[in-house]
Amino acid sequence: MDQIVESPEKKPLANTRKVFVKTYGCQMNVYDSQRMTDALSEQGYEPTDTVEDADLVLLNTCHIREKASEKVYSELGRLQKMKRKRAKAGAADLKVGVAGCVAQAEGAEIIRRAPVVDLVIGPTTYHRLPDVLARVESGQRVIETEYAVEDKFEHLPEINREKTLARGVSAFLTVQEGCDKFCTFCVVPYTRGSEVSRPLSQLIVEARRLVDAGVREITLLGQNVNAWHGEGPDGKPWGLGDLLYHLAEIDGIARLRYTTSHPRDMDMRLIEAHRDLPKLMPYLHLPVQSGSDRILKAMNRRHKAEDYIRLIDQIRDVRPDLALSGDFITGFPGETDEDFEDTIRLVERVGYASAFSFKYSARPGTPGADLPDHVPEEVKAERLERLQKLLMAQQTAFQQSLVGQTMDVLMEKPGREPGQMVGRSPWLLPVIVDANPAKIGDIISVRITKAGTNSLHADPA
Repeated sequence: MDQIVESPEKKPLANTRKVFVKTYGCQMNVYDSQRMTDALSEQGYEPTDTVEDADLVLLNTCHIREKASEKVYSELGRLQKMKRKRAKAGAADLKVGVAGCVAQAEGAEIIRRAPVVDLVIGPTTYHRLPDVLARVESGQRVIETEYAVEDKFEHLPEINREKTLARGVSAFLTVQEGCDKFCTFCVVPYTRGSEVSRPLSQLIVEARRLVDAGVREITLLGQNVNAWHGEGPDGKPWGLGDLLYHLAEIDGIARLRYTTSHPRDMDMRLIEAHRDLPKLMPYLHLPVQSGSDRILKAMNRRHKAEDYIRLIDQIRDVRPDLALSGDFITGFPGETDEDFEDTIRLVERVGYASAFSFKYSARPGTPGADLPDHVPEEVKAERLERLQKLLMAQQTAFQQSLVGQTMDVLMEKPGREPGQMVGRSPWLLPVIVDANPAKIGDIISVRITKAGTNSLHADPA
């Protein structure tokens, strides 16, 4: 779902320029959009949630799913019409930029096909955005997609307390970027580059600044987040589990989460963190993609279905209340009916609280696109419908199992009705609480009274 970076409730200066950022895709793109907005604020740009008010529009794009590029070009067509209309009215010129993974993959093509675009900037170079804009102001159309040699995070402005506070009491913290796994269906290694882990000291500083800005819950992000590694204060190699133990010691952090993980990088230290850290929420997104060993091999996942199931059992042994989320692809090239039945059996064996499932779509430049025996679209769709029916039944059963339970909820925002508040459960579900005297940022005990389709209802306990 497309997401819009929210603007702080702050009256801009009369000469302030405004930027509108439209964010497609994953949480990492949301984080990137926020950091781009922070970088632009030092250049006199204030965020706006109204595209018509913007002096600069940035589309922060995702290249994972089918027709990602088409969505971008469609949006650029609308912006072209808006730019012409403004020009006829004698209004200030509108600058348009494309950022993110589509920009990285198709930079020159975007410039060729979309005259409205002034700049194209990749996900590893958005710290250069102010310099790129300066070149655009001089009349250039700029493509900035060469992988940065320098650490982009060192060149970004410090976390802005006011802007962070306006975004809420939960925040993202990117700890790792890129991927070295080269799954045959995935474009990430080609658009985000090789795995790079941010230094421990840099992460601790950013986490403390988030806490100082009022953040209570931090979600660690990475294309392959549990591949994070670095040097600990003792000089020894650290993994994500060690990082979580360290972050849990920071006063003010009430909750920790991380996403997205790869089964091959779930080591014992990380599993132990689920056992030992009350601040680490009992929710894990761990994609498997298929339950067929034959298809997993074709996908280059480098694990078997039984390896995945054994891993889930290990984690649930130490954290019995763990809720699991996953990713699934139906109709990968060569998938037979029996291969699909293996996926159904895995889902039935594991049990998911939520999941993301898609028909396979060939991504240009990936090995999967060149494999033989592509599955007909109608077969992909039939399999997806059956899989989603099963996953939805499991999701409903999980949410119904919470009715009557008492749990701690982090209050995040006012509800739609007077006196109502909306918080977040340990399992990431929104919780609507009536007649609630709590303040945003409080963690209160509630009793779940009803489960909706995508949220829970509760009374204060």
